[in-house]
Amino acid sequence: PEDTDWPARVDDLGPFAPVCLWVRGDASRLSSRGPATALVGARAATSYGEHVAAELAAGGADAGIAVYSGAAYGIDAVAHTAALAAGGATVAVMAGGVERPYPVGNRSLIERIAREGAVIAEVPCGTAPTKHRFLARNRIIAALSDATVVVEAGWRSGSLNTAHHAQALGRPVGVVPGPITSAASMGCHRLLREGDAVCVTGIA
Repeated sequence: PEDTDWPARVDDLGPFAPVCLWVRGDASRLSSRGPATALVGARAATSYGEHVAAELAAGGADAGIAVYSGAAYGIDAVAHTAALAAGGATVAVMAGGVERPYPVGNRSLIERIAREGAVIAEVPCGTAPTKHRFLARNRIIAALSDATVVVEAGWRSGSLNTAHHAQALGRPVGVVPGPITSAASMGCHRLLREGDAVCVTGIA
C-alpha cells in the first residue's frame, strides 16, 4: 500500500483489502486515475454475449476506459481481447499466482495482457487457483473499477458475486439484458429485478 503504484481504489475494501498485490506487466496502470470498468460474465457465453462484450470493451477503450476482468473463458476473455485490439488498457485479476496462466487455454491471451497491460493477484507466485480464491478475487475486480457491468450470467453465476461486491462498495452495477429464454441471461435479469442495477444497452 505504500508503493506509488498501489491502486487506491482497493482501500475502499477496508479490512478486506489485499495486503499486497503481485504484478506482471505495467504496475503503473493500477494507480491510474482514469476511468475503469469491470466487464464480467458467463464462461459459457453465447454469441450474443460475446458480441456485446466486445462492443462494450472496444467502445470503452476508445473512450479511454480501462477494462478489468478475470481472464476466464467466455465474457472475460472477449472483453480483454477487444480492449487490446482497440488499443485500450486492460488488467486481468487472477485467482492463483500471476505466473500460472489459468485457464491454460487462455495462456496466450494472459501473456499478451502481461505484455500490454497488467496481470495481478493478491496471492503469491506458486498459488493454485481454487474455488474460494475465485470468489475472493471478485471483490478486487469490483474494487478496482468505478463500475461493474455484467454482460451475461446464469442464475448462480460467479459474476453475480462480483456485482454484489460492487454494490456493497457503493459502486454502480450495470446489466446487459438478454433473451428471456436464455439461461445465460437469467442472472442478469435477476440482478435487474432484485437489485438496483442499471440496464446497459451500449457504452454510452
